[in-house]
Amino acid sequence: MIRIILIGYMGAGKTTVGKELAKALGVPFYDLDWYIETRRRKTVKQLFDEVGEEGFRKIEHNMLHEVAEFENVIVSCGGGTPCFYDNMDYLNQQAETIYLKASPEVLYGHLRMGKGVRPLLLNKTPEEVQEFIREQLAYREQFYTKAKHIIDVNLMDNFEKIAITIEKIRKELGV
Repeated sequence: MIRIILIGYMGAGKTTVGKELAKALGVPFYDLDWYIETRRRKTVKQLFDEVGEEGFRKIEHNMLHEVAEFENVIVSCGGGTPCFYDNMDYLNQQAETIYLKASPEVLYGHLRMGKGVRPLLLNKTPEEVQEFIREQLAYREQFYTKAKHIIDVNLMDNFEKIAITIEKIRKELGV
C-alpha cells in the first residue's frame, strides 16, 4: 500500500509534486484544501471569512482524518496543517511524510507567480508578505522537520527539475 503525505509551506510545490508523483505511481492524488472545498462546498477563503482561522483549522483537522485513511494515495496538505492539534504526529502514524523544504526567497517567488488566493497573504505589501513568510516559516519548521523525509525543492523551477524531484522521492521511499 502507498500512502504518501506532502507537507511544507505554501508555494513549496506540494500540489505540483503530488500530482506528478501520483501519476508516476498510478495512484489518486488529493489536495487537502480542494478536498475541504469539495466536501464543504465553499472555498478556503470563504471558510476563513465565515469561521476564522481557528474554525477553519478544526474543519481541516477533521477532513485530514478522512483523507489520511485512504489507501494507495498521495495527499498534499495546506501549509499550516501540520502545525495544529496533533496533526503532524497523526500524519507520521498514517503515512510516509515528506517535507518539501524551500527558502523564504524561493517561496516568495513561487507565491508571487501563483494564481491562487492565499487568505493569510491578502492585503499585505510585497515587503510584508516576505516578512510574514520568514516569520511563519521560522515557527513552522519545528513541525515540518518532524516529517519522515525532507526533500530540498529550492531548485525545482522547471519540468525537468520536477521530474528529478519525483525520482528523488521514489528512490528515497523505494516506490
